Amino acid sequence: MKKFQQTEAQILDLVNQQVVPGVSYGFISNHGNGDMQTSYDESNYAGDKSWVPTITPLQGNELYDLASLTKIMGTVPLILKLIDEKKIDLHDPINKYLPQFKDDRVEVFHLLTHTSGIAGYIPDRDSLNDQQLIDALFTLPVTDNFGKKVVYTDTGMIFLGLIIEKIYNEPVQEVIMKFVQSAWNLTDTTFDPEISRCTPTYEVNNKMLVGIPNDPKARQLGKHCGSAGMFSSLIDVMQFSKAMLQKNYKFLYKNFTDLNPGRSLGWDIKPGNVLFHTGYTGHFIALDYIHQNAMVVLTNRVHPVEHNQIFLERRETILNSFLNESK
Repeated sequence: MKKFQQTEAQILDLVNQQVVPGVSYGFISNHGNGDMQTSYDESNYAGDKSWVPTITPLQGNELYDLASLTKIMGTVPLILKLIDEKKIDLHDPINKYLPQFKDDRVEVFHLLTHTSGIAGYIPDRDSLNDQQLIDALFTLPVTDNFGKKVVYTDTGMIFLGLIIEKIYNEPVQEVIMKFVQSAWNLTDTTFDPEISRCTPTYEVNNKMLVGIPNDPKARQLGKHCGSAGMFSSLIDVMQFSKAMLQKNYKFLYKNFTDLNPGRSLGWDIKPGNVLFHTGYTGHFIALDYIHQNAMVVLTNRVHPVEHNQIFLERRETILNSFLNESK
């Protein structure tokens, strides 16, 4: 019997109920012989690439605006590589690398686990250019949540991207591109996508975003953004997920904080020590190291209208189904 049948049915129901225009998805499962098998093929997509201005069907090779999956596919593994190479330390204060940020309590660890307590609000943010936005981020105060609460933000990942720039002396997105190609051979992963292959998101200033990041900070920061801006295909995200199930990433599959809910390094952590991460535009990855299973779901749930609460509720149901069927 095929594994993840119920979960797959719920994913396809997103399309059948028109919760999303279309979906590209896949599962990785261990078939009991200790050899990981990838149980997906080119037919694991359904529905439409776009509804507006015209209805166009998915072809299966689309590039999606990954939004926050950029964090865990690019910035986080690069930081982990630097820690492994002893070029930085998990508990280094970030002002060792970013002296413009004055609070010396905040460590690389706090940025990775979203426990830095750094406030996120910047007045007139959208009117700033890349350097003005970076300068404004450095002035953000550390709140009473420091070390006490997981508060998911982009700021920490932008800072980690800037630390990567300090070490490599190159824009973070250029470093990420070299890394994902050399480490995992991700040939479809890019910050400069082929427009014709991209799924659209929503309108900004009366123009549909296609091949342009939906995230405003990613548009402002450009090649200096480590929190969003990456585009990729199902086949590449599956390749990445398979790599993350290998033993050299085994250390990630636990709660690194004393908090509940806690976090792993860069990842959310779910019951059974399953890693989980989402992308605002409509994506999610779940990785179960113990049972050597994974799920990847890519959609453009923000097309043509950004607000889509039903998707968020269904996403939770799909995740719970995966957790149940993965045991």
